[in-house]
Amino acid sequence: MSLLRPGSHRVAALVDDAAVAEAMLAVEAAWSRTLGQRGAGRADPTPSDLLAESENAGNPVVPLVRALRATVDDPAAAALIHRGLTSQDVLDSALMLLAARVLDRVRDDLAATAGALAGHARRHRDSVMAGRTLTQHAVPITFGLKAAQWLTGVLDALDAVAATRAALPAQCGGAAGTLSLLARTVPDPFATAAVFAAELGLADPGLPWHTRRTPVTRLGDTLVTVTDALGVIAAGVALLARPEFGELEEGGPEGRGGSSTMPHKHNPVLSVLIRSAAAQAPLLAAQLHLAAAQAVDERPDGAWHSEWPALQALLLVTATAASQAAELTRDLRVHPDVMARRAHAAAADLLAERGDPQDADVDGYLGVAGALVDRALARHAATLDLRRPPMRSRTGEGADDDR
Repeated sequence: MSLLRPGSHRVAALVDDAAVAEAMLAVEAAWSRTLGQRGAGRADPTPSDLLAESENAGNPVVPLVRALRATVDDPAAAALIHRGLTSQDVLDSALMLLAARVLDRVRDDLAATAGALAGHARRHRDSVMAGRTLTQHAVPITFGLKAAQWLTGVLDALDAVAATRAALPAQCGGAAGTLSLLARTVPDPFATAAVFAAELGLADPGLPWHTRRTPVTRLGDTLVTVTDALGVIAAGVALLARPEFGELEEGGPEGRGGSSTMPHKHNPVLSVLIRSAAAQAPLLAAQLHLAAAQAVDERPDGAWHSEWPALQALLLVTATAASQAAELTRDLRVHPDVMARRAHAAAADLLAERGDPQDADVDGYLGVAGALVDRALARHAATLDLRRPPMRSRTGEGADDDR
């Protein structure tokens, strides 16, 4: 959470340093359960406890393990904590746990945004407005079609989030990705690694990915897909909310969008903040790709370390933007009368391609706009059906409908 990231209070607890420490503890506990140990210690270090020692170790896992071992009286039992893992196994797995929490939240907010946009598309299926290309009048469209296009972008993002969420992997490789110590400890190190992933609710990647950073770059690309889709919506709202357009207006609580000096203003602040996220996200994802390309040896020297703050920031800005977009689209005020008035006033331009200067029927020159809206709504309905759990009868059989 930061004063310089307005809105981050909505989701900061998902990815802040306390969440990182909690996730690392969860990884160590899962490893202990996997090996049948009684526990991984009961330490609960704060980020400030780990911060100074993290510099000495190069990562926060080393002081965390030291704190865990210090809580166990039996030296032999203490030595079993973390045994077979390496620091990168713990931190990579912990960051995947954070990513899972963020993607779950983003998925829910995208679903809410999609629902709101589907409502706008349905209500305004035939609400004519001026179409614009390269900033100039083109041909008539409907606001329903514009909302349907926004909806489709959000559904694309939802598909990407679902696929990436399902594939988030645990990391289990040991000192150099050979599971060397684990192989001397258990009969089947591959089975143990798979159980470890299952304990965390993550996928089993098959092979360690210490220097093969596809899981991280795939995650980054998915997050950018989300902010791209939301950025298009925010840009459209901000443009059409200009006073010289007045076709859209942000809703929200009293006082939102006010100015420190100009009492008349009603700034589209959610759109502004979402656009800010969309402008930041690609560069943060680029850092992940840069780090991936610089990963050398069997464990990277600096490239891996440069991922952490970039990924944390990317998770934060994406989750914040998704939360803001759900509110923006829910409360969006549409002014179809203004849209229609402007479209009819610009009829000569909007119908120019017909070549008939006498024809001013903008409502009759919409092509298949309505059918396109229907297609987007059908896809949204299908997505809802996939997300809806099946109804169960008393005997546990799935029901065919909602009766």
